Amino acid sequence: MAQTTLDKRETASLIGSDKVEGTAVVRSNGDSIGSIERVMIDKVTGKVAYAVMSFGGFLGIGEDYYPLPWSLLTYNPRLDGYEVDITEQQLKGAPKYSRHETWDWTSRERGQSLHDYYNVQPYWTM
Repeated sequence: MAQTTLDKRETASLIGSDKVEGTAVVRSNGDSIGSIERVMIDKVTGKVAYAVMSFGGFLGIGEDYYPLPWSLLTYNPRLDGYEVDITEQQLKGAPKYSRHETWDWTSRERGQSLHDYYNVQPYWTM
């Protein structure tokens, strides 16, 4: 049966948000460090601002969430995941929140601090 336009969730250059969620986040050597919980999209510009990576825990218990500037991630078809170049040490000190905490997505200072931590240009200046 032929796929309808609505069913087609991925092309060579585009992917549906529901297919991004759950995708592995890996290092270049193939080590998995987490998976994408959700993507945060700027409503005005349409730019993907962040990927929220889930990491740790067991069956969703004790998981932490790490907002990653989208510009840090590169899709690697060979690894079937989004590749990031962050060390174990960077990850341990990275800004994060738990299931029982909130993240203030409206705070430009918090966003700037996050981008400074990863040493990347904020999405709103690109």
